Amino acid sequence: MKVIETINEFHKTRNNITNKVGFVPTMGYLHEGHISLVKQARTENDISVVSIFVNPTQFGPNEDFKTYPRNMQRDLAMLEPFTDYVFAPSDKEMYPEGYNTWVETRGITEVLEGAIRPGHFKGVTTVVNKLFNIVQPTKAYFGQKDAQQVAVIKKMVKDLDMNLEVVVCPTLREPDGLAMSSRNTYLTPEMRKGAPVLYKSLQKAQTMVEEGEQSVTAIRREMTDIINKEPLANIEYISFTDNETLKEVYHVKQTTLVSMAVKFGKTRLIDNIVLG
Repeated sequence: MKVIETINEFHKTRNNITNKVGFVPTMGYLHEGHISLVKQARTENDISVVSIFVNPTQFGPNEDFKTYPRNMQRDLAMLEPFTDYVFAPSDKEMYPEGYNTWVETRGITEVLEGAIRPGHFKGVTTVVNKLFNIVQPTKAYFGQKDAQQVAVIKKMVKDLDMNLEVVVCPTLREPDGLAMSSRNTYLTPEMRKGAPVLYKSLQKAQTMVEEGEQSVTAIRREMTDIINKEPLANIEYISFTDNETLKEVYHVKQTTLVSMAVKFGKTRLIDNIVLG
Protein backbone atom coordinates (compact mmCIF):
# COMPACT_ATOMS: atom_id res chain seq x y z
CA MET A 1 0.00 0.00 0.00
CA LYS A 2 1.33 3.42 -0.97
CA VAL A 3 0.25 6.67 0.69
CA ILE A 4 0.19 9.72 -1.57
CA GLU A 5 -0.30 13.24 -0.22
CA THR A 6 -0.13 15.50 -3.29
CA ILE A 7 -2.28 15.78 -6.39
CA ASN A 8 0.77 16.01 -8.64
CA GLU A 9 2.21 12.76 -7.32
CA PHE A 10 -1.12 11.00 -7.65
CA HIS A 11 -1.46 12.18 -11.25
CA LYS A 12 1.95 10.71 -12.05
CA THR A 13 0.97 7.43 -10.41
CA ARG A 14 -2.42 7.33 -12.14
CA ASN A 15 -0.84 7.87 -15.56
CA ASN A 16 0.90 4.50 -15.20
CA ILE A 17 -2.27 2.60 -14.29
CA THR A 18 -4.24 1.10 -17.17
CA ASN A 19 -6.34 -1.36 -15.19
CA LYS A 20 -9.76 -0.85 -13.62
CA VAL A 21 -9.68 1.35 -10.53
CA GLY A 22 -12.15 1.09 -7.67
CA PHE A 23 -12.36 4.17 -5.45
CA VAL A 24 -13.73 4.73 -1.94
CA PRO A 25 -13.77 8.37 -0.78
CA THR A 26 -13.78 8.73 3.02
CA MET A 27 -13.24 11.31 5.75
CA GLY A 28 -11.23 8.84 7.76
CA TYR A 29 -11.76 7.43 11.25
CA LEU A 30 -12.73 4.25 9.48
CA HIS A 31 -15.08 1.52 10.67
CA GLU A 32 -16.20 -1.82 9.26
CA GLY A 33 -18.74 -0.08 7.05
CA HIS A 34 -15.92 1.69 5.22
CA ILE A 35 -13.88 -1.49 5.03
CA SER A 36 -16.82 -3.34 3.44
CA LEU A 37 -16.76 -0.75 0.64
CA VAL A 38 -13.00 -1.14 0.26
CA LYS A 39 -13.27 -4.92 0.07
CA GLN A 40 -15.91 -4.68 -2.65
CA ALA A 41 -13.79 -2.18 -4.57
CA ARG A 42 -10.85 -4.56 -4.49
CA THR A 43 -13.01 -7.53 -5.52
CA GLU A 44 -14.53 -5.78 -8.54
CA ASN A 45 -11.44 -3.93 -9.80
CA ASP A 46 -7.73 -4.43 -10.46
CA ILE A 47 -6.61 -1.50 -8.30
CA SER A 48 -8.22 -0.08 -5.15
CA VAL A 49 -7.84 3.52 -4.01
CA VAL A 50 -9.11 5.10 -0.79
CA SER A 51 -9.04 8.81 -0.03
CA ILE A 52 -8.85 10.17 3.51
CA PHE A 53 -9.79 13.83 3.64
CA VAL A 54 -11.94 15.66 6.19
CA ASN A 55 -13.48 18.15 3.79
CA PRO A 56 -13.86 21.56 5.44
CA THR A 57 -16.26 22.93 2.82
CA GLN A 58 -19.07 20.53 3.72
CA PHE A 59 -19.16 21.60 7.37
CA GLY A 60 -21.29 24.51 8.50
CA PRO A 61 -19.91 27.25 10.79
CA ASN A 62 -21.40 25.64 13.91
CA GLU A 63 -20.66 22.02 12.97
CA ASP A 64 -17.95 19.65 14.14
CA PHE A 65 -15.12 20.13 11.63
CA LYS A 66 -12.47 20.86 14.27
CA THR A 67 -13.58 18.02 16.54
CA TYR A 68 -14.35 15.45 13.82
CA PRO A 69 -12.49 12.25 14.85
CA ARG A 70 -9.15 11.72 13.13
CA ASN A 71 -6.57 8.94 13.47
CA MET A 72 -4.48 8.46 10.36
CA GLN A 73 -2.24 5.69 11.74
CA ARG A 74 -5.26 3.65 12.79
CA ASP A 75 -6.90 4.18 9.40
CA LEU A 76 -3.82 3.13 7.46
CA ALA A 77 -3.46 -0.02 9.55
CA MET A 78 -7.07 -0.96 8.76
CA LEU A 79 -6.58 -0.32 5.04
CA GLU A 80 -3.23 -2.10 4.63
CA PRO A 81 -4.65 -5.56 3.76
CA PHE A 82 -7.15 -4.27 1.21
CA THR A 83 -5.85 -1.11 -0.46
CA ASP A 84 -3.26 -0.35 -3.12
CA TYR A 85 -3.18 3.44 -2.78
CA VAL A 86 -4.32 5.91 -0.13
CA PHE A 87 -4.73 9.53 -1.20
CA ALA A 88 -4.45 11.73 1.91
CA PRO A 89 -4.12 15.38 0.90
CA SER A 90 -4.02 18.41 3.17
CA ASP A 91 -6.63 21.17 3.18
CA LYS A 92 -4.22 23.49 1.34
CA GLU A 93 -3.53 20.82 -1.28
CA MET A 94 -7.24 20.52 -2.12
CA TYR A 95 -8.13 24.18 -1.65
CA PRO A 96 -5.03 26.29 -2.38
CA GLU A 97 -4.98 30.03 -1.86
CA GLY A 98 -7.35 31.71 -4.31
CA TYR A 99 -9.52 28.63 -4.81
CA ASN A 100 -13.06 29.69 -5.76
CA THR A 101 -14.66 27.12 -8.05
CA TRP A 102 -17.71 25.14 -6.95
CA VAL A 103 -19.95 22.37 -8.22
CA GLU A 104 -23.64 22.41 -7.29
CA THR A 105 -26.40 19.91 -7.93
CA ARG A 106 -29.75 21.64 -7.60
CA GLY A 107 -33.22 20.32 -6.91
CA ILE A 108 -32.34 17.44 -4.58
CA THR A 109 -29.98 19.34 -2.29
CA GLU A 110 -32.50 21.75 -0.77
CA VAL A 111 -34.44 19.07 1.13
CA LEU A 112 -33.67 16.69 4.03
CA GLU A 113 -30.05 17.21 5.09
CA GLY A 114 -29.70 20.10 2.68
CA ALA A 115 -32.56 22.01 4.33
CA ILE A 116 -30.94 21.69 7.76
CA ARG A 117 -27.32 22.04 6.61
CA PRO A 118 -27.29 24.77 3.92
CA GLY A 119 -24.18 24.62 1.76
CA HIS A 120 -23.34 21.09 2.85
CA PHE A 121 -23.90 19.44 -0.50
CA LYS A 122 -22.11 22.22 -2.38
CA GLY A 123 -19.04 21.16 -0.42
CA VAL A 124 -19.74 17.47 -1.02
CA THR A 125 -20.19 17.72 -4.78
CA THR A 126 -17.20 20.00 -5.17
CA VAL A 127 -14.79 17.75 -3.28
CA VAL A 128 -16.13 14.53 -4.83
CA ASN A 129 -15.81 16.07 -8.29
CA LYS A 130 -12.20 17.01 -7.51
CA LEU A 131 -11.46 13.53 -6.17
CA PHE A 132 -13.01 11.89 -9.24
CA ASN A 133 -10.84 14.10 -11.48
CA ILE A 134 -7.73 13.19 -9.50
CA VAL A 135 -8.33 9.44 -9.08
CA GLN A 136 -10.19 8.81 -12.37
CA PRO A 137 -11.95 5.71 -11.03
CA THR A 138 -13.76 3.07 -13.02
CA LYS A 139 -16.17 2.59 -10.13
CA ALA A 140 -16.77 4.64 -6.98
CA TYR A 141 -18.30 3.10 -3.86
CA PHE A 142 -20.67 4.72 -1.38
CA GLY A 143 -22.79 3.45 1.51
CA GLN A 144 -26.58 3.49 1.50
CA LYS A 145 -26.57 5.10 4.98
CA ASP A 146 -25.86 8.43 3.30
CA ALA A 147 -28.81 8.03 0.94
CA GLN A 148 -29.19 11.68 -0.02
CA GLN A 149 -25.47 12.01 -0.68
CA VAL A 150 -25.68 8.96 -2.94
CA ALA A 151 -28.60 10.46 -4.88
CA VAL A 152 -26.79 13.78 -5.26
CA ILE A 153 -23.55 12.19 -6.48
CA LYS A 154 -25.37 9.90 -8.91
CA LYS A 155 -27.14 12.92 -10.40
CA MET A 156 -23.88 14.86 -10.63
CA VAL A 157 -22.19 11.95 -12.42
CA LYS A 158 -25.09 11.67 -14.85
CA ASP A 159 -25.50 15.40 -15.51
CA LEU A 160 -21.77 15.98 -16.03
CA ASP A 161 -21.33 12.86 -18.21
CA MET A 162 -18.66 11.40 -15.96
CA ASN A 163 -17.21 8.14 -17.22
CA LEU A 164 -17.57 6.08 -14.05
CA GLU A 165 -20.08 3.90 -12.23
CA VAL A 166 -21.46 4.78 -8.80
CA VAL A 167 -21.88 1.61 -6.74
CA VAL A 168 -24.18 1.79 -3.71
CA CYS A 169 -23.49 -0.74 -0.96
CA PRO A 170 -25.78 -1.77 1.93
CA THR A 171 -25.63 -0.04 5.29
CA LEU A 172 -23.54 -1.98 7.79
CA ARG A 173 -24.96 -2.10 11.30
CA GLU A 174 -23.87 -2.92 14.79
CA PRO A 175 -25.42 -6.08 16.31
CA ASP A 176 -28.18 -3.96 17.88
CA GLY A 177 -29.05 -2.31 14.56
CA LEU A 178 -27.33 1.05 14.90
CA ALA A 179 -25.89 2.13 11.56
CA MET A 180 -22.09 2.29 11.68
CA SER A 181 -20.81 5.87 11.65
CA SER A 182 -17.67 7.71 12.69
CA ARG A 183 -19.88 10.06 14.71
CA ASN A 184 -21.11 7.21 16.91
CA THR A 185 -17.98 7.84 18.98
CA TYR A 186 -19.59 11.08 20.19
CA LEU A 187 -22.36 9.18 22.00
CA THR A 188 -22.27 8.76 25.75
CA PRO A 189 -22.99 5.23 27.07
CA GLU A 190 -26.57 6.28 27.80
CA MET A 191 -27.04 7.75 24.32
CA ARG A 192 -25.46 4.71 22.71
CA LYS A 193 -27.92 2.48 24.55
CA GLY A 194 -30.85 4.45 23.17
CA ALA A 195 -29.55 5.05 19.63
CA PRO A 196 -30.80 1.74 18.11
CA VAL A 197 -34.31 3.19 18.39
CA LEU A 198 -33.75 4.66 14.90
CA TYR A 199 -33.44 1.25 13.31
CA LYS A 200 -36.27 -0.10 15.46
CA SER A 201 -38.58 2.53 13.98
CA LEU A 202 -37.39 1.74 10.44
CA GLN A 203 -38.09 -1.94 11.03
CA LYS A 204 -41.59 -1.02 12.17
CA ALA A 205 -42.11 0.93 8.94
CA GLN A 206 -40.98 -2.05 6.88
CA THR A 207 -43.29 -4.40 8.80
CA MET A 208 -46.27 -2.08 8.27
CA VAL A 209 -45.61 -1.95 4.54
CA GLU A 210 -45.27 -5.73 4.35
CA GLU A 211 -48.66 -5.98 6.10
CA GLY A 212 -50.26 -3.75 3.50
CA GLU A 213 -50.04 -0.24 4.97
CA GLN A 214 -49.32 2.45 2.35
CA SER A 215 -50.23 5.64 4.20
CA VAL A 216 -47.14 7.70 4.96
CA THR A 217 -49.05 9.53 7.69
CA ALA A 218 -49.86 6.30 9.51
CA ILE A 219 -46.33 4.92 9.21
CA ARG A 220 -44.70 8.16 10.33
CA ARG A 221 -47.00 8.29 13.36
CA GLU A 222 -45.90 4.83 14.48
CA MET A 223 -42.24 5.62 13.90
CA THR A 224 -42.53 8.87 15.84
CA ASP A 225 -44.14 7.10 18.77
CA ILE A 226 -41.32 4.56 18.91
CA ILE A 227 -38.56 7.18 18.86
CA ASN A 228 -40.29 9.49 21.33
CA LYS A 229 -40.27 6.70 23.92
CA GLU A 230 -36.50 7.17 24.07
CA PRO A 231 -36.05 10.25 26.33
CA LEU A 232 -32.64 11.21 24.92
CA ALA A 233 -33.83 11.23 21.30
CA ASN A 234 -34.93 14.43 19.55
CA ILE A 235 -36.41 13.97 16.06
CA GLU A 236 -35.35 16.49 13.42
CA TYR A 237 -37.23 14.85 10.57
CA ILE A 238 -38.76 11.61 9.33
CA SER A 239 -39.15 11.85 5.57
CA PHE A 240 -40.73 9.71 2.86
CA THR A 241 -39.44 10.43 -0.64
CA ASP A 242 -38.75 8.85 -3.99
CA ASN A 243 -35.37 7.12 -3.70
CA GLU A 244 -33.87 8.91 -6.73
CA THR A 245 -35.60 12.27 -7.06
CA LEU A 246 -36.08 12.78 -3.30
CA LYS A 247 -39.51 14.25 -3.98
CA GLU A 248 -41.93 13.82 -1.11
CA VAL A 249 -44.50 11.04 -1.39
CA TYR A 250 -47.70 10.41 0.57
CA HIS A 251 -48.21 6.74 -0.24
CA VAL A 252 -45.50 4.10 -0.20
CA LYS A 253 -44.29 2.86 -3.58
CA GLN A 254 -41.63 0.36 -4.58
CA THR A 255 -38.87 2.99 -4.45
CA THR A 256 -39.89 4.92 -1.33
CA LEU A 257 -36.99 6.04 0.82
CA VAL A 258 -37.78 6.61 4.47
CA SER A 259 -34.98 8.60 6.05
CA MET A 260 -34.48 10.39 9.33
CA ALA A 261 -32.24 12.58 11.41
CA VAL A 262 -32.40 12.26 15.19
CA LYS A 263 -30.26 14.13 17.70
CA PHE A 264 -28.85 12.68 20.88
CA GLY A 265 -27.49 15.71 22.66
CA LYS A 266 -25.36 17.50 20.07
CA THR A 267 -24.84 14.36 18.00
CA ARG A 268 -26.93 13.98 14.83
CA LEU A 269 -27.59 10.44 13.69
CA ILE A 270 -29.04 9.67 10.26
CA ASP A 271 -30.46 6.41 8.96
CA ASN A 272 -32.75 5.13 6.23
CA ILE A 273 -34.16 2.15 4.39
CA VAL A 274 -35.93 1.71 1.06
CA LEU A 275 -39.46 0.42 1.66
CA GLY A 276 -41.28 -2.09 -0.47
